[in-house]
Amino acid sequence: MKRAARLTAVLDLLAEQGEVSVEDLVDRFGASAATMRRDLDSLAERRLLTRTHGGAVALSLAYELPIRYRSHHGTGAKEQIAAAAASLVEPGQVVGLSGGTTTNAIATALAARDDFGDLGLTVVTNAVNIAAQLAMRPEFKVVVTGGVIQSRTFELVGPFVEQLLTGIHLDIAFIGVNGLSAVAGGTTHDEGEAAVNRMMAERATRAIIVADSSKVGRDAFAHVGSADLFGLVITDAAISADAQQEFVDAGYEVRAV
Repeated sequence: MKRAARLTAVLDLLAEQGEVSVEDLVDRFGASAATMRRDLDSLAERRLLTRTHGGAVALSLAYELPIRYRSHHGTGAKEQIAAAAASLVEPGQVVGLSGGTTTNAIATALAARDDFGDLGLTVVTNAVNIAAQLAMRPEFKVVVTGGVIQSRTFELVGPFVEQLLTGIHLDIAFIGVNGLSAVAGGTTHDEGEAAVNRMMAERATRAIIVADSSKVGRDAFAHVGSADLFGLVITDAAISADAQQEFVDAGYEVRAV
């Protein structure tokens, strides 16, 4: 397991258990005790956990979230999508993250990286849970859009969001959706969230839909965008070959991970 993936897995384990020991991590990941101690020290330096004698405990700020935002940890598909998405981000870029469990997993994957250096990373998000998670990284500049919070999704919506997004440029935007089809494109359950997601994508040089295969073939209420806005879809390998071909025929690039 590569180091970045191992660091993400350690954070996922902390989210589930609240604490870990070096001995347990050695057994789980097959790395040496010295390696796991270095990993924990690195995460502690980036304020992602608190070191204890023989292990670590989770920081309350990062993990005091409703269960729906913790339930994706360990499911595999979302984390694989998140790893693929995070690998596209380069130091110094400005990244947009909409709300949702998949984009929350991307935030976790970005937080586990240690290669941003002096260039850092700027993250623009309308999701308060994502902002809280990334705010602990001193090399991250986190911009929160403002707006009215949706208690169901932790997303900020409304004209205040649109005012901020109108005045900025993003290098890359990762947009989560509730439904995704070759005909309807990306869709969400709420028109306010759809409007913010669409504007965030429009402000980006590269806009990418991130959605696990359970969303494929579904159409939700409000339209976000189609292939003219989103050139790339990152999903998991469970997507059928027929569905993947439909997206390709509609003008999307599909990356199944």
